[in-house]
Amino acid sequence: MQPGLIREAIADAARAGVTLPEGIGKLNATGHTPDAVVTPHFFCGEYSVDFDKAMNRSLDTIELTCRVLVSRADDRSAQVILDGMLAGHGPSSLKAAIEAARGGPGEAALGGLADDLHVTRIQGYRWYEHQGTQYVGAELIIKIIGEG
Repeated sequence: MQPGLIREAIADAARAGVTLPEGIGKLNATGHTPDAVVTPHFFCGEYSVDFDKAMNRSLDTIELTCRVLVSRADDRSAQVILDGMLAGHGPSSLKAAIEAARGGPGEAALGGLADDLHVTRIQGYRWYEHQGTQYVGAELIIKIIGEG
């Protein structure tokens, strides 16, 4: 598996699959930690790789930490927008958008970049500072499995 390509494909899935409420605009999404954030912004951050989960390099796993940040211009409305993106389903759901890239039964995930992926949890719902600016946000943890 190629972590850089996987991160870009997950960002593409988030960007294409999330529909935000009218007046919010589109979700900005990057496969890397951006220098500057244009909210709302989803990005793929840190990851860890467990190699050789099966014999002969046939299986590796990646645990990817992604973040979503929204403007705190109005703390209540920002959290309403964030809550929609953290929901398990619905038009704004990041989980639904990302897991749609799993492909159909018997198909590889992310257009062949991985065998499967799963958004396993959300954590760290809090204020984040990025380049000196405060945002409300959360982390999504994604488990990705594929050939080593």
